[in-house]
Amino acid sequence: MLKFSVNYKDKNSKARLGEFVTGHGVVKTPIFMPVGTQGTVKAITQRVLETEVNAEIVLSNTYHLYLRPGTKILEQAGGLHHFMNWDRPILTDSGGFQVYSLSDLRKLKKDGVEFRSHLDGSSHFFSPKKVIEIQRSIGSDIMMPLDECTPYPCEYEYAKKSKELTSEWAVLNKKAFEETEPLYGSPQYLFGIIQGSVYKDLRESSAKDLVNLDFDGYSIGGLAVGEPAETMYDLVDFTTDFIPENKPRYLMGVGRPENILEAISRGVDMFDCVMPTRNARNAYLFTSQGIVSMRNAAYKDDFAPLDSNCGCYTCKNFSRAYLRHLFNAKEVLALELATIHNLTFYLDLVREARKRILDGSFMEWKNNYSKIISINVQTKEE
Repeated sequence: MLKFSVNYKDKNSKARLGEFVTGHGVVKTPIFMPVGTQGTVKAITQRVLETEVNAEIVLSNTYHLYLRPGTKILEQAGGLHHFMNWDRPILTDSGGFQVYSLSDLRKLKKDGVEFRSHLDGSSHFFSPKKVIEIQRSIGSDIMMPLDECTPYPCEYEYAKKSKELTSEWAVLNKKAFEETEPLYGSPQYLFGIIQGSVYKDLRESSAKDLVNLDFDGYSIGGLAVGEPAETMYDLVDFTTDFIPENKPRYLMGVGRPENILEAISRGVDMFDCVMPTRNARNAYLFTSQGIVSMRNAAYKDDFAPLDSNCGCYTCKNFSRAYLRHLFNAKEVLALELATIHNLTFYLDLVREARKRILDGSFMEWKNNYSKIISINVQTKEE
């Protein structure tokens, strides 16, 4: 069982400080996990991710790693930690969302899902047992079970059948997990994924189904897929009440900085999203004064740091003018410097949230800060 402790609770919200222990280190919560889909966080090296960004845990993807390099290569390498030279914790999602996104290339069945590879069209089948076996080959510290992610909007009857299928698969996932052992000596843990679309009775039913199976932690899936932000916040607030206090709570695929702060106030401990890295590669950078585009003409002769309130490598060493030049010249260095900054911004955000929870100022800080960081700074582009 994953060792997780709640060390402090905010008096004015459901926010909490905690930590969990894995075979590759301790992770303090609330935490943001950079996304390394294919065994790499795009545009930066593992050394930079560790020494400059100080990521405590990263997320990788079962579906993509299964297709390439494949489980045989991963096992020959001694697991993903050795393969990518990363000695801190790794969480792998099940690949269910990626299969869901294939739409016409997948076929749901009672015992799993049949799909065609987005790479070459080859046919594959994921069962709950198969997904566990793949993640044993990967050797991730935290594994996700196979589930079905419903679209938005979604009719109630479809959401109900989907929730029931996810609950049935959860039983099979847990059974496969208990009948297999880690391949590389380090312990592995399994979270459950709560589904139910936007319907509270289904969310409650899903949560109770999974809690009865006693997973190591619980994820809230099927949100941030197009529903209004307030709907997501309401469902998160509702769902966390059904997750045991002594288990970590993970909101999957969320999101914008203000989304993360709102979810922390509703009792969530863990987050992941491609937004900071994807936005970085497209020259959109998060700052303490809002989101800026580094292609904007206003920065052509602006020699100030990107964000004077940020202590990342990029902000300490390079100007807005230089960053703009790199993007406009299509230099690869632009992608690395922007990624370092955006990931540092996200990690600093959750670290500051932890401090604010501890000193009792979280809600006031959250409300003021969310208004600022959600601003898009508009300036002229050439």
